Amino acid sequence: MKPASGSQVGWRWPARGPLISTFRPKDPLRKGVDIAGQKGDSVLAAANGTVIYAGSALRGYGKLLIVKHNEEYLSAYAHNHKLLVKEGSEVKAGQRIAELGSSGTDRNKLHFEIRRNGQPVDPLAYLPRNP
Repeated sequence: MKPASGSQVGWRWPARGPLISTFRPKDPLRKGVDIAGQKGDSVLAAANGTVIYAGSALRGYGKLLIVKHNEEYLSAYAHNHKLLVKEGSEVKAGQRIAELGSSGTDRNKLHFEIRRNGQPVDPLAYLPRNP
């Protein structure tokens, strides 16, 4: 069976709020997008998947969730105030999985990444135009 392409994953915006930083392939600090918000705002699963990491051991990401969507795609949700799901949890697109926060950063924001075959890709190329 052929793996699902990015468009078949059914991506959704993981948070509501203004985009404050965009993807820059050559900048190690810009492997995704940053979405501003208030502490405690909902962080939503961007697509159906399984939580493969929930913790704060990766330096620079604060409280982090990583969701595996298929053999090709992962999504990462960083700087959360509180994680609401555990490793091994099945999540549905749009499900509340964390509370936005400022762990590991200087302001309340969600840092969101999409990785294809382990490599960061521009989330704006996958997310719908209107959040």
